[in-house]
Formats: sequence, structure tokens, C-alpha cells
Amino acid sequence: MDPVTAVLARTWPVTLHTPRLVLRPVAPGDAPVMGELLTDPQVRAFLGGPASAERVEARRREYPAKPGAWAVAPVAGGAAIGLVTLAADYRREGRAEVSYQLLPAAWGSGLGREAVAAALAWWARTVPDGTPVIAVTQQANHRSRRLLAALGLQLADTFVEFGEPQCLYTT
Repeated sequence: MDPVTAVLARTWPVTLHTPRLVLRPVAPGDAPVMGELLTDPQVRAFLGGPASAERVEARRREYPAKPGAWAVAPVAGGAAIGLVTLAADYRREGRAEVSYQLLPAAWGSGLGREAVAAALAWWARTVPDGTPVIAVTQQANHRSRRLLAALGLQLADTFVEFGEPQCLYTT
């Protein structure tokens, strides 16, 4: 088993709290928000476009059982507004990858940065040996690149994947 997958399996489920957010394991009741994240043209602009109905249904079934998949919800309660995942990086064994998506209504107020920072801090506490975390975003996704830089991740590589120039950031 990949070391990242082993850590997640051993430590999951985990709920994280920030001043404005709760990151909790995705639950079946989050299916509508997960569907919206996967089909919203703005959210998916740098992720290959809206997902197919089949992919949406597969993800709705997968996420509640997936260690490392957090629904991001306001601390005051209410429906989730996004998703943060930590998973094994399929590009290189032994490295974790953080991914994130928020509904457009949640953009621009630092909630994405707050949510990703919480996930990265949890990983650093849980895996103190320094297992690296990466994040990949399209080169054209300037908002995501600013978020990653603001969190202290460093641009480590550029490459083409899925037909688009990508930037790989690392802790």
C-alpha cells in the first residue's frame, strides 16, 4: 500500500476546524453540493470542464467512503460550500496531493486558503517525517496559483497534462 494511502487509512475519519470553517468527512447528504462542484462551469473552468453525469454519480458514491475527502462547510452550519482532498499523488509514489474546489459564491473571501491551510497543517502534524504535499493547477489558473503561493508552496515544475500547461507546487 502506498504510504500516503496507509496514513489516510490509519487516521481517517478526521474533522478539522478553522475560525470560519469545518472540514468534515464527506457524507452522503453532501451529494447535491458535490454534484454542483463537478458540473459548475466556473468551478470546472481549469479542471477539464463540467463532468459527465456518469462521473458525477461515481464521485457521489466514492467521496463518502474516501479517506482524505473533506466537505468544507461554514462553522455556523449549513450546506457544504466546497471540497478539499488529500490523496496519494498518482505521478510519484510517497507524495501526497492536495486538491480543492469551492462554489463560486465562496470565492474571494479567503475561505479556500483557510480550508487548504487546515488540510496542510493537519498533514504536517500527522506525518511529521516531512512527506511532501503537492498541488497541481493549470498555469492559466492565476487565482489558484496565488492561493498556493500565499500558503508558502513553491513552484517546483511545469509540464503539460490533459493538453494544458500545468504548474506543480510543493511544500
